[in-house]
Amino acid sequence: MKKLGVGIIGCGNISAAYLRLGPLFRALDMRAVADINMEAANARAEEFGVRAHTVEDLLAADDIDVIVNLTIPAAHYEVSTRILEAGKHAYSEKPLVLTLEEGEALRSLASSKNLRIGSAPDTFLGGAHQLARAAIDEGGLGKIVGGTAHVMNHGMENWHPNPDFFFQPGAGPILDLGPYYITNLIQLIGPVARVTAMAAATWPERTIGNGPREGQTVPVDTPTNIHGILEFANGALVTLGASWDVWSHGHYNMELYGENGSIFVPDPNFFGGKVEITERDGDRTEVPGREHPFGVPNQDHPKHGALANYRCAGLADMAEGIASGRKHRCDIDLAVHAVEVMTGILRAAEEKSFVEMTTTCERPEALSPKDAAKLLA
Repeated sequence: MKKLGVGIIGCGNISAAYLRLGPLFRALDMRAVADINMEAANARAEEFGVRAHTVEDLLAADDIDVIVNLTIPAAHYEVSTRILEAGKHAYSEKPLVLTLEEGEALRSLASSKNLRIGSAPDTFLGGAHQLARAAIDEGGLGKIVGGTAHVMNHGMENWHPNPDFFFQPGAGPILDLGPYYITNLIQLIGPVARVTAMAAATWPERTIGNGPREGQTVPVDTPTNIHGILEFANGALVTLGASWDVWSHGHYNMELYGENGSIFVPDPNFFGGKVEITERDGDRTEVPGREHPFGVPNQDHPKHGALANYRCAGLADMAEGIASGRKHRCDIDLAVHAVEVMTGILRAAEEKSFVEMTTTCERPEALSPKDAAKLLA
């Protein structure tokens, strides 16, 4: 098949992962990068053997079919809009945008130009989460009626040298890490009908723990301790704990409760991990793996050991979808619905209310081991 020429806007840390992993996929040809800081663009281009452009030149490049938006979240809407207006498909890092209105505007623009737009996270395409999806779809658990999901630690200031934006509106644990959890819940259970929540910020400022700014403080202007309840369209009720105010806890990343048993799903921030299941009051046992290509460890992580990392899977699936005319899995409908769920949680906490969702989406099509293998080079 014809490869799509891929360009990247934004040459920060995450760009290295895209440039390193993009060549794993048969539909992608990583060709160029751009950044408002040409020094950063030139350094990344030299590191990975691609071209460095200004943003304007990349948008105009004839051999670039799709552009990956790796700018800061506050710039996602503006940059994705420019990509679409330049006549190119767009794929954004998470979150797609910071408001429902921005998401709807991008959806309308893409439709009017007959272009595709997709968005991370694509970790739900990983072997562990597709194994959990298969276990649910096979029906042995019965209907999913409830669950819990927890993403809790003590924030970014202990390790990130410039953590300022994590504690500003548009970030916080819901919009920074929530996309992994919300998106995976949607692919496992279906769309969300309404949400409610409570939220707080325990500390008004945080102290940077390493790097050249160690000891400096940054202000906290967004909630850092959020507890929400999600009511899904199928009736399931899931409790979500998202906090950067926690030193230690014993919660599993994700537990889903069915009529006939429970399933325990690993961290949706990663592609792999162990999936466990119980039948009614039986013992908890590991679900046998299906040799899913996106569950095979391919990276050594200093903290987590051997990991499966297939970032770009969602981009590759979008490229294949463009070529074949089918819907891609990390599509605009899923991303916009996830944005409304996340911003709805924050709004519900601020207003002390229930927030009804105005958007919906289909569960993305499951990715079988066979179909995953087809995406690889």
